[in-house]
Amino acid sequence: MNTAPDIIRIATAQLNPTVGDIAGNLAKAREARADAERHGADLVVFPELFISGYPPEDLVLKPAFIEDCRGAVEELARDTAKGGPGVIIGVPWGETVGPIQGLFNAVAILDEGKVTDLRFKADLPNYGVFDEKRVFDAGPLGGPVNYRGIYLGVPICEDIWGDLGVSETLAESGAEILIVPNGSPYYRDKVDIRHQVVIKQIIESGLPILYINQVCGQDELVFDGASFAINADHQLAMQLSQFEETVSVSTWRRGVNGWSCDRGPMSPVPDTREADWRACVLGLRDYVNKNGFENVVLGLSGGIDSAICAAMCVDALGEERVRCVMMPYHYTSGESLKDAEDCAKALGVRYEIVPIVEPVEGFQNTLSKLFEGTDNGITEENLQSRARGVILMAISNKFGSMLVTTGNKSEMSVGYATIYGDMNGGFNPIKDLYKMQVYELSAWRNTCVPPGSLGPSGEVIPQNIIDKAPTAELREGQLDQDSLPPYPALDDILESLVEKELSIDEIVARGHEKSLVQRIEHLLYIAEYKRRQAAPGVKITRKAFGRERRYPITNRFRDRN
Repeated sequence: MNTAPDIIRIATAQLNPTVGDIAGNLAKAREARADAERHGADLVVFPELFISGYPPEDLVLKPAFIEDCRGAVEELARDTAKGGPGVIIGVPWGETVGPIQGLFNAVAILDEGKVTDLRFKADLPNYGVFDEKRVFDAGPLGGPVNYRGIYLGVPICEDIWGDLGVSETLAESGAEILIVPNGSPYYRDKVDIRHQVVIKQIIESGLPILYINQVCGQDELVFDGASFAINADHQLAMQLSQFEETVSVSTWRRGVNGWSCDRGPMSPVPDTREADWRACVLGLRDYVNKNGFENVVLGLSGGIDSAICAAMCVDALGEERVRCVMMPYHYTSGESLKDAEDCAKALGVRYEIVPIVEPVEGFQNTLSKLFEGTDNGITEENLQSRARGVILMAISNKFGSMLVTTGNKSEMSVGYATIYGDMNGGFNPIKDLYKMQVYELSAWRNTCVPPGSLGPSGEVIPQNIIDKAPTAELREGQLDQDSLPPYPALDDILESLVEKELSIDEIVARGHEKSLVQRIEHLLYIAEYKRRQAAPGVKITRKAFGRERRYPITNRFRDRN
């Protein structure tokens, strides 16, 4: 007669998969399992859909993709034939469940050389960045898995975030521990929110929970890891690092009141500024590396946005992989030339100056007959930006460098960016940072070097860039605040409109003039066509432009209040 063990050692594989790289993800899983075995683990657990990478989006609609994922899991299962730790791993899986032939977001339980069990995600998220209902079928509420005599509940991500009562059902079905694989993307204060969600599930189920999250950049999303365990008494037993890969073994013991996790690693959770910076850097690094770019190029204007992007590029990739180009025109000040050069020197990057007088005047001459009798204005200003965009794209094409674009969320919100000009590029690390957040992070980076950064310590963004009034320098004496309200006011209005969806009257009550709020709302709506054509960039806030905020381009609605 088999006796259930009173101790189990579980390895949390907080790793960085690549969407579509089935062979590479399988190799990572094998390496992690071997590492876990060396440390005496009985079980190793991977994040949601680890074999395919998460989120795989419409890749799962390709039968060949599903077949290859299944083959990889069966290959990994064979590794368990000679003993060692079993595996719980996420995989898209086609299966007949009762009368239904479905495609499921699944976890496979591997032991004794085979797939011993499958469990399917029951609650499919269909909000924010998630649209799993369009590609997956909702699975049945399966019971706990008998793993070597211990009954494990394996709800998958949204199963503990939603209202289906999955955790409670598993507890009622005999589960002793809940193990939750996740693909949970970063936004500010997300670690605290996850802890709150898990404690709520513990209250409902009475069971301890091990929460496993992946750590990677995937297009616009960043997954920050920060896996953890919380016992049934609501005490945090283990907190893994944020933004770093790790395989960590925790020890779980059965006592008179059920199972609990011994106190394990307690990595400090970074404050908001460090977390935002590291999210931007991780998203940029993975986008560049996973898409096969050897280096990046960006325009360095002497302004705050290009300076912070240059610093993030160096932190992500190292100075030898970053090329900065200053492209002066008649309105470029000597101060900007000096600031750009000082920034490049502080970061140690390759730096070149390419004047744009000739190409801009060439465009003006070509258009002179068409524009005869008209006044100079925004059109002529935009020619400068577009000339710079053409030069940077030429460098990108010639040398295979990815062009980093540098517009912040404040500018993108109100359309103060030139389409086919300074909006050119392959990726934007600060796309979801408002202007005042750009200033705050720049000042913070001058005093701190985040873990994993490849850039230097000390002042990497010259203080003069932070102190001076922002300007596009497209005409004599131009300042951003000639046509926009001060950025603290603008950012508050924009955050109220975009993240909070407040009415005009509610925003006015925060201390803003009604006519100004109405103007900003109008600018926000009419710039939608530009944002649709913008490069992808890292999601930082709870509602980023793109896949999370989907407003129509053609839109006559305005708040009448």
